[in-house]
Amino acid sequence: MSYFDDPDAPDAVLFCCSLNQVRSPMAEGIMKQLVGTRVYVDSVGVRKGHLDGFMVESMGEIGVDMSQHTPKVFDELQDTYYDLIVALSPEAQHHAVEMTRTMACEVEFWNTFDPTMVEGQRETRLEAYRLVREQLSKRIRQRFDLTDGES
Repeated sequence: MSYFDDPDAPDAVLFCCSLNQVRSPMAEGIMKQLVGTRVYVDSVGVRKGHLDGFMVESMGEIGVDMSQHTPKVFDELQDTYYDLIVALSPEAQHHAVEMTRTMACEVEFWNTFDPTMVEGQRETRLEAYRLVREQLSKRIRQRFDLTDGES
């Protein structure tokens, strides 16, 4: 059964990480590319980061324009109704669990490497972002049973 045929599939998904500048916006962009507007998808951070040029470039390579992404924190969410929150860092998982104590919302933890930790030349750093992007894409496709051509 695909995501779109599953009556228990989440209608609203929130991806969160520490700064909402790399991992969670990548996951948001990939998920939106795969599901379009059929599912509400957003991303947030525990602390506010800044727009990351390597994230924008690596996502652009797969046809996802993230140049207008504005990092935000949990307190800036317009709505807190989510069926699923996917935390991509330990800090975000802790915050998501605290936020959902009184909500009927599932929280999953996908410990995801932070590519901003990689030092070196531009191409070395960009390759780390590409690796995280591909890992997130694979994980999202598997978790939500999404395959190419179903968006």
